[in-house]
Amino acid sequence: MPSLADPSDLSEVDLLLRLARRWRRVGADAAARHGLTPHQERGLLAVARLTRRAAERGGPPGARVSTLAEHLGVAPRSATEVADALEAAGLVARTPDPSDRRAVLLTLTNPGRSLVERVRDERRAVGDAAVADLSPPDRAQLRRILLTLLAAGDADGRGTPTRGAPP
Repeated sequence: MPSLADPSDLSEVDLLLRLARRWRRVGADAAARHGLTPHQERGLLAVARLTRRAAERGGPPGARVSTLAEHLGVAPRSATEVADALEAAGLVARTPDPSDRRAVLLTLTNPGRSLVERVRDERRAVGDAAVADLSPPDRAQLRRILLTLLAAGDADGRGTPTRGAPP
C-alpha cells in the first residue's frame, strides 16, 4: 500500500498541483534572496518581457501599468503596488509615454536589467537541474505536453481548461 507521501496514486492534476507548489516555494526562496516578493519578481520579469515586445514592434520601450496588470492577471491597483515597490528598489523607472502624455511607461533601470539577467540565469540553472535525469527525447516530450496543457488552459482566456472540461 502506498504511503501518503507516495505520489504514484495521485491524479495528473494533483501531480501538477504538487509540482506547482514545489516550484512556488523554490521561486519564493529565489525572490527573497534578491530582496523581492514573488509578485515583485514576476512583475520585474514581466516589465522586461513587455519592454522587449514593445521594442520588437517598434513602439516606445516600456510597459504601462495597465498592460503589466493584464500580463500578470491582477487588478491594476495590485500592479501599481508592484510597480511602486520595484521603483522604490531602483529596479524600474517611470517615464512619460511619448504616445500619450497622460500615461507613463515602466522601464528597467541598469540595476533592474542586471537583476533580470541574474534571475533568468538562476531559473535556467534550476530548471536544467530539475530535468537533468530526463533523456533529450523525454525533455522534448515534456515540453510538448506542457505547451499543450498551457494552450488548453488559455482557450477561454482565463487560464482554465475548456477542452474536456465538464459542461
